[in-house]
Order: sequence, then C-alpha cells, then structure tokens
Amino acid sequence: MTKRIAMILVLAASWLAFSTRLYAQDNLPRMEQVVQSYVSDKQFMGSVLVARGGTTVFDKGYGFANLEWNIPNTPTTKFRLGSITKQFTAASILLLEERGKLKTDDPVKKYIPDAPAAWDKVTIYNLLTHTSGIANFTSFPDYASTETAPTTPEKLVARFRDKPLEFQPGEKWNYSNSGYVLLGYLIEKISGQTYEQFVQQNIFSPLGMKDSGYDSHRTIMQRRATGYTPSDNGPVNAGYIDMSIPFSAGALYSTTEDLLRWEQGLFSGKVLSATSFEKMTTPFKQDYACGLGVRIVSGHKVIEHGGGIEGFNTQLAYYPDDKLTVVVLANLKEGAPDGIATKMAAVAHGEKVVLISERKEVKVPTNLLAEYVGSYELQPNFVMVVSLKGDQLITQITGQPEVPIFAESEKMFFPKIVDAEIEFFKNDKGQVTHLVLHQGSQDHKAIKK
Repeated sequence: MTKRIAMILVLAASWLAFSTRLYAQDNLPRMEQVVQSYVSDKQFMGSVLVARGGTTVFDKGYGFANLEWNIPNTPTTKFRLGSITKQFTAASILLLEERGKLKTDDPVKKYIPDAPAAWDKVTIYNLLTHTSGIANFTSFPDYASTETAPTTPEKLVARFRDKPLEFQPGEKWNYSNSGYVLLGYLIEKISGQTYEQFVQQNIFSPLGMKDSGYDSHRTIMQRRATGYTPSDNGPVNAGYIDMSIPFSAGALYSTTEDLLRWEQGLFSGKVLSATSFEKMTTPFKQDYACGLGVRIVSGHKVIEHGGGIEGFNTQLAYYPDDKLTVVVLANLKEGAPDGIATKMAAVAHGEKVVLISERKEVKVPTNLLAEYVGSYELQPNFVMVVSLKGDQLITQITGQPEVPIFAESEKMFFPKIVDAEIEFFKNDKGQVTHLVLHQGSQDHKAIKK
C-alpha cells in the first residue's frame, strides 16, 4: 500500500510538471502578442519574464539597451529599478529587527535624537507603510533643479526634516520617497555599513543576485541599459539624475532573472523569518504593506510594486496562490510595464485579454455622451475633465494634454494612445456620479464634481 501511494504521488508530480509545461506552451503565443502590441505602438523597450514556481515560461528582451549602438535588450540586461528598490529597503529594516538592532514600532527619534519635534510620534513602521506624514521631497518645487548634484543621506534628510507633517503619523497614507530615504539613513546609522554594502551582503550575495546592485553613473557596468524618454520624433536620451538622490527609495538596478531569484528567495522563506515576512506582506493602509502593495486582481491575490525613474519604468508582481512571478523592466519611460505585467498574469491564469487593437468601437448617441461631460476628481487637485467636441468625448487630466476616448459600450470608453479604459457610473436616478479609470492592475475612482 505504501509503495502504491508513493507511486501515485510520483505520477501526480510528473503530471503536474507536464501539465504546467503544456499550459505554458499553449499560452506563449498570446503572451508574445501582448508584449508585441506595446512594442509595435512604440510604448515598450525592455525585458519580460514570467515564471510559475521554479519554471520560467517566458523570458525575452525587446528593443534596444542602447539605440545608438543597436545593442538589443536581453534577459540579462541591467535596468534601473526605481521604486522596486523600496522592498529591498523594507527587507533590510526587517533583517535588522530580527537581529535585535531595532524595532519597527520604535520612534525614529530613538535613533536620531536631534530629529524635529514633529517627528516625536513617527515610527519606523510609519516610514515603511507611507503613513508617517513626512512630506515627499521629490514633489518639492525645487526638486528638478537638484537631481543632477551628488548628495549624501544626511543632506537628503535635511531637505525635508524641517517641513511640517502633512498629517499625524498613522492617520493617513501618502506615498513618500522621503520616508524610504530616511529608512536608508537609519540602515546606515544602525548597521555601521553603507546602504549599498548592507543590501549586497545580506540580500544580493546570499541569493546569488550577481547582476544587481546600487547604480552609479561613474561605474563601468557591463550590460547596463540606457534610459530613454519618448518624444514626437521618437525616443530621446533621458535626463540625468545622480543616483545618490533616489538612494534607498529608488537607486538599485537588476535584471529580470535576478528579480526572479529575489521573489523565489523572499517567498520561500530564505530572506526573512515567518514573522518578518508576515509583517512585510500585510497591508496597513491603502493596500500597502512594507515596500509592497497587496491587492486582489480578478480574484487573484497579487503582491507587487512598480517603479519609475528617468528613462525607466518597472513592474514586479508575485501571485502567491499560483507561485506566479511576472517581471517587466523597461528602458523607455512609458507606463507600459504595469499593463504588460497585468495582461501577462491574466494570460497565465487562462483569462481573456483584450488588446487595444482588438477593442471594437461602437456608436453612442451624442445626447448620452453629453451626460458624461464634467470634472471628475481623481485626487485632491488632480482632476479629469471630460468635454464633448462635436460627437467626440475628450478627456484631459490636470497638467496633461487632451486625449479623445472612444466607446466600447454606452458606459465604457477607451483612448487609443494608451492602454486604459474609462467606465462611467450612474445612480438610480440616472445621474452620472463618478467614473473609474482602469489602467494596468489599478482602478482609480473619480467623483463627479
């Protein structure tokens, strides 16, 4: 009986491995179509990886790491990660907590005694979860003029330390690069190492992430992608930023294959204890945990984070129930990685995916279109204005150009220049109350003003 059970288990494991390979092969053409739809629209250059468990099912590069020398992107091309960096910073803090060097509920002032009085109640956990109330220095009016000058962690902290808090710690959520810069400063102060040394020694080296590190303009680095920005005449070289500016909030680089090693290490318990891992992946406010967003997309739990920095956009997503990893790294500053990652996961889950080129435009009466005209508030001081010109609906988001949208149905519309959908909603009196902007894996509700 024992031998029969063992044989059944072996056969089951073999069938699972075979069916996984077969399922992946069946979906490869559609995955390729997804990425190519963005490539052909000149919205994406970069590398894409999809893996289920320990099996990589899709791993390709698109476009060029360097346009001037026609050097193609590959699975081993190194990209700047932007805010994907934050999860490595969060893990580093939790490792220090495991070693008894700090507690995440400690006030920041315990380690920075001369911190301003406004920070008295700011805890390390508040920094990890973007609930500190500390103003985001990358939103300051003078930020653009400071990007090119090298700095130090101390000088970075000095930029925002005396600014008033935006809210009391723990009360609200507001994404703050300042909080993650401050975490990097604490890592250096408490560990006695530079942030670069700590991450390299405690995360990259143990996981065999040989193509990951802290980026520097001065370093000669093999297989590093050049960052580009779209323009009316095609890609142009992205603006310069000294990598001491993003620091522990966004200065790391990696490859799709190294990020798979990271996901496999993090989610298999090789990086953190069970207690620390639970803390890192449990949302506090706004579906945000510690350096990671945690949400449900089409019935699937996803733990993810994106990034954006001059010339680069990135997305890293893990679906724990399926052990599915999706990595999209781009060296063209467009919003494509989020949409690509969401669609690649949907294909892997066997769901229907509709590309922009496959959307069918329908005719909607002009009097119905007129009902949608108005201003819709996505965030405070960030509004989408919907207007009607002839029989064409036009949208314009604060600070952005006008974009026409086209009907898929009487309430669902789409732009043709970006992968998104806008859905209008009415109350029981037939009055338009709000819209939802569906883009990538995000849904943004905007109330009609």
